[in-house]
Amino acid sequence: MGRWEPNARERLGRSALELFLERGYESTTAAEIAERAGLAKSTFFRHFADKREVLFGGQDRLNRLFIDAVTGVPDSATPLDAVAAALDAVAAAFGPEQRAFVRQRHAVISGNSDLRERELLKLAALTAVMADTLRERGVPDPAASLAAELGSLAFRNAHARWIDPANQQDFPDLARQELNELKAATATLDQAPGTAR
Repeated sequence: MGRWEPNARERLGRSALELFLERGYESTTAAEIAERAGLAKSTFFRHFADKREVLFGGQDRLNRLFIDAVTGVPDSATPLDAVAAALDAVAAAFGPEQRAFVRQRHAVISGNSDLRERELLKLAALTAVMADTLRERGVPDPAASLAAELGSLAFRNAHARWIDPANQQDFPDLARQELNELKAATATLDQAPGTAR
């Protein structure tokens, strides 16, 4: 491929994942990623601040999807309705064509403690975005924080199920199932045996 051809960001992303899986994340350089993609090293740095951003560059897009969805629900929507709308909105980032990439990304992150820590920070940031947006809608705490935590947990659980090779369900269905199960679980907490009265 020529250096001038389009889709440089996607080519760099594919090349990075290939190399991370072949050689390991730590053993791969930005120059090697660019070379594998048939691009100059400077092109890599026009698209990514560093090689870690190949794996985490979609954070702003996810944040925006969550914010727009929560902001866009009717005023009559409950906090969990708003969270459900946010989970539906992120489905665009987790279509069937993305599953192989996300599975490979997960394999790379799972093999590196620094990347696992960064993934946890990313999830915490998504939770904070949801909580802040709910607060801006007038949802008080602790309801805003609790709804955001439930949404984040539903997102994480759905993501884990979605990348499981045995799974055939789409991400939106899994996210809704997870959120519904969490809602049902919270509704039964007061009735659970051993609950202090």
